[in-house]
Order: sequence, then C-alpha cells, then structure tokens
Amino acid sequence: MIHFVEGAGGTRLAVRAAGDPANPPIVFVHGWARSGADWHAQLTAPDLTSRYHLLAVDLRGHGLSGVPDTGYDDPHTWAGDLAAVLDLAGRPAVLVGSSYGGLVITDYLRVRGEAGVAAVLLAGALTEIGAGNPGGAIGPLMGAVIRDYLAEDPAVAVPALTRLAAGLTAEPPSGAVVQSRLGDFLRVPPRVRRALFRRDVASADVLAGLTLPALVMHGTEDAVVHPTAAEYAAGKIPGASLRWFDRVGHLPFAERVAEFNTALRELADRQPGRTRRGEPR
Repeated sequence: MIHFVEGAGGTRLAVRAAGDPANPPIVFVHGWARSGADWHAQLTAPDLTSRYHLLAVDLRGHGLSGVPDTGYDDPHTWAGDLAAVLDLAGRPAVLVGSSYGGLVITDYLRVRGEAGVAAVLLAGALTEIGAGNPGGAIGPLMGAVIRDYLAEDPAVAVPALTRLAAGLTAEPPSGAVVQSRLGDFLRVPPRVRRALFRRDVASADVLAGLTLPALVMHGTEDAVVHPTAAEYAAGKIPGASLRWFDRVGHLPFAERVAEFNTALRELADRQPGRTRRGEPR
C-alpha cells in the first residue's frame, strides 16, 4: 500500500506501508537517488510485518514523490518532510536511515529534536556532508567519479551510474538488479542529484546530544560511504552500538536480510511500551 502525505512546503511524499497500523511503527529513509523500494526485503518480511507498522518514504525528488525546485539543501525542509511521515506513524517510531537517509534523520534531530522518535538505526549511513566532515566520508566508488553521477549529459551520467548500481553491493548483482537500481537513479533529475550534494553540514553536536538508543550498522566492503563514517557516528552518539557486516557493501539490509532484520527487530523490541496489537501493555 502507498500513502501520500504533505511534506514541507506542500510537497507530496509517497510512503510505502506494510503491517498493521495498530502495531509500533518503523520508518525507513533511503539514500541518495534511491527510493523506498530499497526496503523491499523488510516490507515483505513476515517477522517484521507481523510485529510492526512499516513505513518507507520516497524522499522529495525521488521515486513517486513530488519534485519541487527547492529545499534540498535546507535541514528544516528535510525535518518537515520526515515529521509528516512520523505524523502518519502516529506514535514514536524507530528511524532507519541508509546512506543519505542518515543525514536526513540527523537533520530532523537537529531541527526538531527527539520528538516522535523511539530509536535510531544507521545502515551504511552519512550523518554529515562536505569536505573535512568525517561523518560524511565517502568511499572510492563515490569519490572517483562523483561529477559524472551529477552530469546533465546522459552519455556521461548513465555509464557512471551503471557502475555505481553494480557496486552498491559486495557481491556482483544480476543484470536485472543493476537495471532496476539504474532506473531509480535516473528517475531523480540531475538537478536534484546535484542539489543533494550542495551542502556542508557538521553534526557532532547533534550526535553527541542524542539520548535515544542507537545502532550503527555498516558493511566492511562499503565503497560508497566509507566505514570511518560509521566509526565516527558510533563514537559520537552516547551509548551507541556499532555492528559490522563482514564482506558486505553499501546495502546490508539487502545483502544480509535475515541478519539485518533480526538486529532491527531486537532494537525495536527493546523500546518501552512497544507492544503489538492484542498484547498487554
């Protein structure tokens, strides 16, 4: 099922939903030039859908959401968008961020604090962006040809984005998977792809002030977001746990589905009052 909510400035945001709305919510936030479809393995997992209300947003400019001209460099805009999804959740949710989605979550915490949030899980995620900000350290697959990913000329952008689509995971994906990932990349207009990187954001104070349970998960072979970004976030967030996925790339939730889902379920189950429909409170 897909819901549509109104984000900051009236932007229409698509939200994929699975599970019973009466159950505790988990909100998933995808990365740069991706979509909520990245979380397919979670949205269709019986061990999650039977216990939780799962909501996966398409960020503005991505997937089925609206493509406004502005807002991509403004933390208040991202915070407003995520607040609209949390309103749909109806009660405090576990926030799960992949790649750029971690920065969106950090923007929300920066602007709106911990309201509506029960816990945070960062999976191959950024919490900062810009040269010299360690929470935004990128790997060789991004650093080598990032200008090509942002190019207007399809003769430049498409081959580069195809290589990126193939390199998101440590194990070589099938041709069909590469083309599906490429389709998500190309659905995001070049101007939006560029705008997302037109930022310089440090987040040490936001991370250090977080009082919620936090789990940082990262693939040791991530070539998109450097593993040092995970070490930085885990080191700044008080009490955060850091979990490595050996021989895994940028998408641990797709490469090690059962292991990832178990860790997510354990984090969510530990939150106070997080009972399911029909269970005593």
